[in-house]
Amino acid sequence: MYNNPYFNAYNPQASIDKLNEQINSLERMRNQLQQPQPQPTNLTQNFQLAPTSRDVIRYATSIEEVQKDMVIGETPYFSKDMSVVWIKNLKGEIKTYELNEVVLKDDKDIKIDFLMAQIEDLKKEINNNEPNANTYEPVEDEKSTIVQSISKPTKRAK
Repeated sequence: MYNNPYFNAYNPQASIDKLNEQINSLERMRNQLQQPQPQPTNLTQNFQLAPTSRDVIRYATSIEEVQKDMVIGETPYFSKDMSVVWIKNLKGEIKTYELNEVVLKDDKDIKIDFLMAQIEDLKKEINNNEPNANTYEPVEDEKSTIVQSISKPTKRAK
């Protein structure tokens, strides 16, 4: 029986190695837990959203409406017909501007405007120089003294 190869088949060394490995693993885990772990910092995120209304055109019908509105920076207010703009600052001061459309002109339009202005200036000059602009003296027909009258030759008698 002692010579039976199956009887001594149980090797306790493998089990001991396995148990030692588990013990070492548990001790490593215990050491990790005992070491002071850095605590995660409390992260507080405060978001302050800037108002986006500054990028939008604001309309007002009168300056009283602009005075009532609260602003966080220089804010323009336009009238509905875009002829007036009010700019209100943080102090509540309001500046008023009138807007005029600028029409770009080409060279021909500029020349026409220049000539029309010249015509108007000449008309004013004529009206200023003559006391009664509606009265004109008729121009008399005068014969030029330079041109000589040539008489027709008379027929000679034969």
